[in-house]
Amino acid sequence: MTATTSVLAAAKPGLRARLDPARRITLAAAGVVIALVGLLLAFIAWNGIQLVTTSGVPVLQILDPTWQPDPGSGPTVFGLLPFILGTLGVMAVAAVIATPLSIGLALFMAEVAPNWARQVTRPSMEVFVGIPSVVYGWLGITILVPFLAGPLRGLGFTLGFSWFAGSLVLALMILPTITSVAYDAFLTVPSDMRTASLALGTTRWQTIRHVLLPAAGAGLATAVVLGMMRAAGEALAVQMVIGNRMAMPTSLTQPMTTLTSVITLDMGNTVSGEPWNQALWTMGLVLLLISLGFVLIVRRLARRTVPA
Repeated sequence: MTATTSVLAAAKPGLRARLDPARRITLAAAGVVIALVGLLLAFIAWNGIQLVTTSGVPVLQILDPTWQPDPGSGPTVFGLLPFILGTLGVMAVAAVIATPLSIGLALFMAEVAPNWARQVTRPSMEVFVGIPSVVYGWLGITILVPFLAGPLRGLGFTLGFSWFAGSLVLALMILPTITSVAYDAFLTVPSDMRTASLALGTTRWQTIRHVLLPAAGAGLATAVVLGMMRAAGEALAVQMVIGNRMAMPTSLTQPMTTLTSVITLDMGNTVSGEPWNQALWTMGLVLLLISLGFVLIVRRLARRTVPA
C-alpha cells in the first residue's frame, strides 16, 4: 500500500501538469496557429499550381520572358521571368544601398554614441517603422521621382520612374529593420572581447574592425536577410515609383515591375478560375518560395555561434 501511494504521489505533479487549464489553453493556441499557417501555405500552394495542373501551361513557360495573359491580344504566354528578376533586382539594389547605412548607424548606437544620442536615435528608428508604405510611395512620387528626373533630362535619359527609384524607396523602408537587428547583434558580442582587444593596445576603430565586426558577422548577415525579406513583400510603395513596365529589367534607369506590383495591378482584371487569375496565384507561390528560402538562410545563420 505504501509503494502504491508513493507511485501515485510521484505521478501526481505530471498529472496536474497535463490537466492544468493554462497549459491546455496555450497548447490549443499553439495548435491553432500551426494549423492556420499550414492551411495558408497549402491554400497558396494549391492555387499556385493550378496554372500547370488545370490550364495545362508548361512549367518551363513560367521562365519565359514574355507576359501576354490576355487571349484577345494574341497567343497567351504566362512568362514570369521579368517579374521574378525584377523582384530580386530591386531587393538586391535596396540591400546594397541600405546595408552600409544601417550597419554604420547600428555601430554608432552600440559603440560610439553617448547615451543622449542613443536615446534620440532609437525612437527615431521606431518612427520610421510606423510610417505606412503608401506614405513612402507618395513621397517617392512627389519628391524622389521629380528630383531624379530633373538633373538627367538634358543627358538624353530619365531616371524618374525606374528600377533605381524603387530600390531607393525600399532601402529607406528596410533601413530600420536592418539597423535594429544589427544593433542587437553588436550588443550580443561579449564585452570581454572588447576589453581584451583594447588591453593589447588596439584603438577603438581597430577593435571594431578586427574584433567586433567579425564576431557579429552572423547577426549582421541575418539583419540583411531579414531586410530583404521585408523588401520582397512590399507592393504599394514600389508600385508607385517603379514605372510598372512589363518587360525584362535591363538598366537601373528604366521602368520595370515586380511580382507584387503585377498582382496588385491585375487582380481586378481577372476572373477566378481563368488562366490569368491562376498566373497571379502562381506569382504568389513564387513569392512564398522566395520568403521560405530567406527563412532557411536566417535559420542557417542563427546556428552560427559567436567566435570565442
